Amino acid sequence: MNSFPNDDAMIHVRFPDGAERQFPEGATGGEVAGAISKSLGKRAMALKANGVVHDLSSPVPDGATIEILTRDAPESLELIRHDAAHVMAEAVQEIWPGTQVTIGPVIENGFYYDFAREEPFRPEDLALIEAKMREIIARNAPITCETWDRERAKTFFRDKGEAYKVELVDMIPADQALRIYRQGEWLDLCRGPHGASTGGIGSAFKLMKIAGAYWRGDSSRPMLQRIYATAWANDADLKAYLTQLEEAERRDHRRLGREMNLFHFQEEGPGVVFWHPHGWTMFQGLVSYMRRRLAGRYQEVNAPQVLDKSLWETSGHWGWYRENMFQVQSAGDEAEDKRVFALKPMNCPGHVMIFKHGLKSYRDLPVRYAEFGAVHRYEPSGAMHGLMRVRGFTQDDAHIFCTDEQMAAECLAINELILSVYRDFGFGEIVVKLSTRPEKRVGSDALWDRAEEVMTRVLGEIEAGSGGRIRTGINPGEGAFYGPKFEYTLRDAIGREWQCGTTQIDFNLPERFGASYIDAESNRQPPVMIHRAICGSMERFLGILIEHYAGHFPLWIAPVQVVVATITQDADDYAHEVVTALRTAGLRVEADLRNEKINYKVREHSLAKVPVMLVLGRREAETRAVSIRRLGSRDQTGGSLDETVTALVAEATPPDLRQA
Repeated sequence: MNSFPNDDAMIHVRFPDGAERQFPEGATGGEVAGAISKSLGKRAMALKANGVVHDLSSPVPDGATIEILTRDAPESLELIRHDAAHVMAEAVQEIWPGTQVTIGPVIENGFYYDFAREEPFRPEDLALIEAKMREIIARNAPITCETWDRERAKTFFRDKGEAYKVELVDMIPADQALRIYRQGEWLDLCRGPHGASTGGIGSAFKLMKIAGAYWRGDSSRPMLQRIYATAWANDADLKAYLTQLEEAERRDHRRLGREMNLFHFQEEGPGVVFWHPHGWTMFQGLVSYMRRRLAGRYQEVNAPQVLDKSLWETSGHWGWYRENMFQVQSAGDEAEDKRVFALKPMNCPGHVMIFKHGLKSYRDLPVRYAEFGAVHRYEPSGAMHGLMRVRGFTQDDAHIFCTDEQMAAECLAINELILSVYRDFGFGEIVVKLSTRPEKRVGSDALWDRAEEVMTRVLGEIEAGSGGRIRTGINPGEGAFYGPKFEYTLRDAIGREWQCGTTQIDFNLPERFGASYIDAESNRQPPVMIHRAICGSMERFLGILIEHYAGHFPLWIAPVQVVVATITQDADDYAHEVVTALRTAGLRVEADLRNEKINYKVREHSLAKVPVMLVLGRREAETRAVSIRRLGSRDQTGGSLDETVTALVAEATPPDLRQA
C-alpha cells in the first residue's frame, strides 16, 4: 500500500487493481483521467466512484474507489444512449421549432423521447432527424451540467413554451438538486449523468419507429408522439442488433402461430388464448413432459380458481395486488350469497390451505405440492403481446413446505430439476442470479440473514457444480418482499434472454395463514415455504420455444411429427397402411391424399413446419418403402417402412423417456 503524506489539500483514491494515488482536492474525473495519461483523458467517458457513475466534471470523492470508464465499459453504453436521446430532442427542435420535449429515458437496447407537436411525425421524418443528429454530433459540443433554482427553471421553460418541463420541475422533490444539462445552445432538465461531449455518441445509432404515448402514462392526459431509437458503442454491435431484430421478426411466434395453425387471439377474449388442435397438442405435450419430471417427488394438487376476497385479504394480495386481480360478484339473491370473489392470480394461498388441512409432523416434511393452475391477472391492453404476456395463463407452480434444515437441499434439488428441463428443451446457456432483501420487506433481519446465507451457499454450489456452464450473479435489493429468490434466465438461439424459472423463500404466507407443523419437541413451528416455477407461464414458455426453434421443432415437440403425402392415387391404400403403422407406434401423423402436385404439398407442409414428410408413389407402394423428406432439406432419402417407423419412434421419444 502506498504511503500518502498528511496533506489537507489532497484526496486519496483507490483503483480497481488496488493501487492508491493522491490528487489535488476538488480534482474532477476528467482531470484524474488526464493525469493518469493523455490517451486515457481523451478516451474517458465517465467517472465511477464507489460503484456509482458520475459525469467527468464531477469532483472525485476523497477515499473513494474509482474507475475511469471508457467507451468499451459496459456502463458507458447507457451514457451513449442518454446522450443520443438529448441529441435527438435537439434535432427535432431544430427541424420543427415549437415542438415541446417531455421525457427521454434510456430503455433496453436504446432510448426514446416523447414530443408534443400538432402535426404527426411521418415514417420518412426519421431519416431527416437522423441526418440532423449526425450533424449535431459532428459539432462535438461539450456537455456541461448546471444547477438551477426552481423559479429560474420554471421561468425559463415557461417563456420557451415548454409546459411539460414546468410540470416536471414541480414534480422533483424539494430536497433534490435541479440539474440542467447543456450541449451548445440547447439544454434540458435532466438528472444525468452524461458523457463529456456530443461527439462521444459516435455513429452507431438508428431511429426505429414512431408510436403514441399518453403523458405520464395516464389515458386522461394528452397523447404525445414517441420516437424509439437504438444506440450502441460501435457499428458492429449496431449491425448485430439489427440483424437480431430481423431474425426475431422472422421467428415471431404470433406469425408462426398463424402459419402453423396453433392458436389465435380475438377481441371478445382479450389476453386469453384460443388454442387450435395443433397448438393444444403442443401445450398438452409440455404439461405431460412436466408431469413426468415431477412424478415421484411432487404431489399434484388443484386449488379452486375462484375464492372469497377474505382469503386474499389474509394473504395480503388484496392490499398489494388488487388492481391486477379480476373480481366477480356472486349472482344469488340471498344475502349470504352477496359476496365478492376474485379469480386467483397465483396458486400459493390455495396450496397453504391444502397444507393446513390435517396435522403435519416434522417427519412428514418436506411436503411438495405442484399444480398446473390456470391464473388470471389484469394486464393493460397495450402491454399484452401474444403468448408472451396474457391475462389468463397456466403456471407450472409448486410449493415446498420444509424445515429450516431442509431448505438448502430443497433449493439444490429444484436447481437440478430446472437445469435438466432447460437442457431437454435445447437451452444450454443459463444465468442464475440471487436477488437479495429489498428495502421494504417482511420478516426479521435474522430470518433474512439465515435465508440469504443458505441461498448464497447454494449459489456457490450451483456454480461449482456446473463446470463453467452456468453463470451466476447477485441482484442486490431485488428480492420479493417476503424473501430472497433465485431467478433463472435462458439465452435463446439468437441471443435474447428470457427470465423463466424462480425459487423463492417465503417467510410471510405460512405465518399469515397460521400454517404449522409439530417439531421433534412437540412444538408448533411455521414451515419454510419455497415457491418454485420452471416454465413460469406455460403459454409464454411455448412462445419462447416457438421463437427459439423458429418453428423447426425437434420431433418430440412438434405437434404434427409426420405427414404422409402421395404422389399418385395408386399409392392411397398403401398410404393408409403407413399412417396406421405410424399411429400404432405412437407418432402424431396426418395423411395428405389430395389430388395436388407433390411440390405443392411439400411447400404447404414446409410452411406449417412439419418436420418429416413421407412421400409415397407407385414404386414405394410396390416395394413397401418410403421416401423421406426433412424440413429444410431438398434431398430425399429412402428406406423400408419398418426401419423408418423404428427410427422415427426413437427420434420422437422425449428426452426423459430415452434409455440411458
